Amino acid sequence: MQAFRKNLTCQAVAIFVAALMMTGTTAPVRAASHREAPLIALDPAADNTDTYAFRSWQDPSKVVFIANVIPGQEPGDGPNYFNFDDEVLYAINIDNNQDGAAEDIVYEFRFKTETRPILGSLLFPLPYIGNPHIPVPEIQGITKLDGPGSEGLSRRQTYTVTEVRGNKRTELFTGQKLIAVPSNVGPATMPDYETLASQGIYTDSATGIKVFAGQRAETFYIDLGAVFDTANLRRFLPLLTAAEDANDSVNPFGVNRFSGFNITSIAIEVPISRITQDGKTAEQTSTPVIGMYASTARQKVKQLKGDSTSQLAGPWVQVSRLANPLVNELIIDTPSKDLWNSQEPEDEAQFQEFYKNPSIAQALALIFNVPVTPTPRTDLMSLLLKYPGQALAGNNCGSPCSELLRLDVQVTPTQPENQKRLGGLAGDAAGFPNGRRPNDDVTDIAIRVVGGDNYIAARAGDGVNFLQGAQGSNLTANGIYKVFPYLPTPYDGRNRRHIDCGETGANPCN
Repeated sequence: MQAFRKNLTCQAVAIFVAALMMTGTTAPVRAASHREAPLIALDPAADNTDTYAFRSWQDPSKVVFIANVIPGQEPGDGPNYFNFDDEVLYAINIDNNQDGAAEDIVYEFRFKTETRPILGSLLFPLPYIGNPHIPVPEIQGITKLDGPGSEGLSRRQTYTVTEVRGNKRTELFTGQKLIAVPSNVGPATMPDYETLASQGIYTDSATGIKVFAGQRAETFYIDLGAVFDTANLRRFLPLLTAAEDANDSVNPFGVNRFSGFNITSIAIEVPISRITQDGKTAEQTSTPVIGMYASTARQKVKQLKGDSTSQLAGPWVQVSRLANPLVNELIIDTPSKDLWNSQEPEDEAQFQEFYKNPSIAQALALIFNVPVTPTPRTDLMSLLLKYPGQALAGNNCGSPCSELLRLDVQVTPTQPENQKRLGGLAGDAAGFPNGRRPNDDVTDIAIRVVGGDNYIAARAGDGVNFLQGAQGSNLTANGIYKVFPYLPTPYDGRNRRHIDCGETGANPCN
């Protein structure tokens, strides 16, 4: 049992993606993640922040993939708010034959921004317009994404979804206009945001695939200020009592940096039989463990021959990747973060020394004076870079060696009311590190994985156990959104609130 628990915890070390700069023929291309790499702030629209993969509890015949971008969105930051980038290729990449190359099936998303004329006699310098006190009937609030009621959407994004299998490209949702759900401006402009957002859920009748793109609430919770103040957590070991550790509905002492902030999200729900290698259902397939990662790419800039101008005409270049949470943050050292972000997951062997001897483990031992698991950490390579049953080459990763978020689609999904934030550590096999659900507490799992058995026994964590203050209906008491697209209603710009330390209802700033 102890070995099984250790295996589960080791799988939990993984990463938000780092910033990258790759040079084209005439101009740099940049991207990043949850601000953990040097160039992170330069390209938020291409910044993979969190990636999720889990078997749907609404429809267990399907699997859900979610890719989030544009971190730390202050809901009131208008007037331009937050959009996908028309020049970024967003993708969900799947490996279903366990060779480590996540290119068996790819779902690509491309966006197009349109400026729409506003009906009526008024002109506004705002992209989203609607207030009951304006005496123009056509802009009394945005209630629709298209047609009557959408007049206040003066700037709107549509998108396409393409399924790629080898050389075969199939555009999905043909005959439908896919509209990205805009940012939640406030109750005057968008009087019923939940209903408005529900119109942005589309189903492809030919495949049964469901998709959503738009703003949602940030479900990643972490005491970011304490964690990145060189692991200056707000207590010393043991960090959490047994009762605190078991309570998924209380934040015992931490302060959630992302309280009241939003994210921009792509969610796609796909029949399991469509992504398994043998095309069978979860119960019937002989290859139930798949691997995946989310990526963003930009085209290199090419100089036009005989002209002083340039255009985006070169090949697509990956600028951000994200599979497991916290790998680039906790495993890859700073000088290599940007390079890591540009590389394909199947080339992870070049970074294996970071897995063998993670610097963050050394820091934990120095700060808390509690021993960590001895090096070399071949256990981390086995469980982060290998599928079950794939052997290492001695102390080296061997081949294949690929950093992917792995999901066993045969594991029965846990209903939201029964989900445990610590996933496999708490006996909930449907949670991280078996894929990742939006409310899995990957911070606490990762700290314990990196530290090893002593940190598991000490119940190490940042003191932030659940998502406090989530908005909307279809929510559990601890902030889990129960229905597609599985992330809560975003906080609105006029009434947003960040639950900060030292104020009523929050933990002290210790």
